[in-house]
Amino acid sequence: MSEKGNVGLVGLGLVGTALAKRLLGAGLKVTGFDIDAARRDAFAALGGSAVTTVGEVARACPRIISAVFNTEQLADVIEGKGGVLEAAAGAPRTMLNVTTSDPDKVAALAARIAPKGVTLLEVPISGTSEQIVQGDGVGLIGGERAAFEACGDILDAICPKRYFTGAVGNGAKTKLAVNLILGLNRAALAEGLVFAERLGLDPRAFLEVARGSAAYAQIMDVKGEKYVNRDYHPHGKIVQHLKDVKMMVDYAHRAGQTLPLMEVVEQLLEGNVKHGEGDYDNCAVIEEVRRRTR
Repeated sequence: MSEKGNVGLVGLGLVGTALAKRLLGAGLKVTGFDIDAARRDAFAALGGSAVTTVGEVARACPRIISAVFNTEQLADVIEGKGGVLEAAAGAPRTMLNVTTSDPDKVAALAARIAPKGVTLLEVPISGTSEQIVQGDGVGLIGGERAAFEACGDILDAICPKRYFTGAVGNGAKTKLAVNLILGLNRAALAEGLVFAERLGLDPRAFLEVARGSAAYAQIMDVKGEKYVNRDYHPHGKIVQHLKDVKMMVDYAHRAGQTLPLMEVVEQLLEGNVKHGEGDYDNCAVIEEVRRRTR
């Protein structure tokens, strides 16, 4: 296996594990790290090479995917003690960031690390962890065109469908706008199902009608059964969605725009967290809708 074929992966949670399955399935060698030993063990059971530090990943792999929670954790992976910059010691590295990030912060990070030999390529993926496993995640790529093309084998594995959005920061902006629409769709489906229940309709039967109606949205196929079955095993967590929603609202306010619908969704998600549902699947927003009674 060539050095190029050895891909690093930092963060082995829901998305990181989904990415590992795609990469390993494509025949790439993957070296992975997570602070959680159980996640490292699960990754090794898939066929990956688990290591115990970010530095080991950085020394072994010229191209590294970061699947951590937020922009601050991404910066720490690269610039922190024992991170990529320190461990790579000037050797060129490409970081592929799949985290939904703060657009300005990720652009500033890319500018800081470029003179030190690390290229940042944004690769936020639209889709649940299960959709990523199935190859249905959509990549929203931002960064240098040359880096985009040089990582074609990785991108073919993790997001066969993808769009190049331009400079670093544009990928994050695109992902936030896409997630805004998606979050509204999830909340609308939740409210529609609760309304149908309150009217005495069978939720599963109603879902089938909705799928065949003018109200159809893909979310009905992706999450519909989870709503009806009250299955909140996470494919994407409430806390992750709330983190993104707060960024959407903040950036909109900076631009002089309110997001009246998304600000309601923000309140719903905060209600989920208040009730201990932060680690539930994001379709658990339906439980907060159910609690909004008169």
